[in-house]
Amino acid sequence: MAGFFKKKTVDDVIKEQTKELRGTQRQITRDRSSLEKQEKQLEMEIKKMAKTGNKEACTILAKQLVQLRRQKNRSYAVGSKVTSMSSQTKLMNSQMKMAGAMATTTKTMQAVNKKMDPQKMQQTMQNFQKENMKMEMSEELINDTLDEIFDESGDEEESDSIVNQVLDEIGIEISGKMVNAPSTSRNNPTSSATKSDGISDEDIERQLKALGVD
Repeated sequence: MAGFFKKKTVDDVIKEQTKELRGTQRQITRDRSSLEKQEKQLEMEIKKMAKTGNKEACTILAKQLVQLRRQKNRSYAVGSKVTSMSSQTKLMNSQMKMAGAMATTTKTMQAVNKKMDPQKMQQTMQNFQKENMKMEMSEELINDTLDEIFDESGDEEESDSIVNQVLDEIGIEISGKMVNAPSTSRNNPTSSATKSDGISDEDIERQLKALGVD
């Protein structure tokens, strides 16, 4: 009983109307086919009466043919109207569904706007930007500190590499003499004198000549 008294929805009504319109269109098509058959029969009867010379019968049959053709033309007009009504019904249904979707979307947007706080969101974005800048500054400071540590630890090795390169360019004998020379501290004021005593002017001139430098 509950299903019997159930209220019809718009889709249900439109489906019923569409079904009725299709049935009407089929009936109109069958009626028009019947009229076309009758039209052909009347044309044959008129030709038959014309051959026998029965003018009065030809006139009566001709009037019937005219009325039948008018009826057939009216069936075309009615069929076109039914088709137009069916298309219009489908269009209205589509527009109603579109309107319903827009209404649902509007309600959703209203609910979101009620929960959304633009000022709070702006504050959140500002805080995020601030903390992000702090993190970048901290990372840069840590990287600089690490670079300084590793650069300092490599100073001695880099100095040794440069000295060895220079010694190689000057000559092996000088390099050997510098290696064999006694090491001196930076605070020893006689370090430069000791280095000079270890390498004589003759040694330097001999190496320069060997290198082709006059």
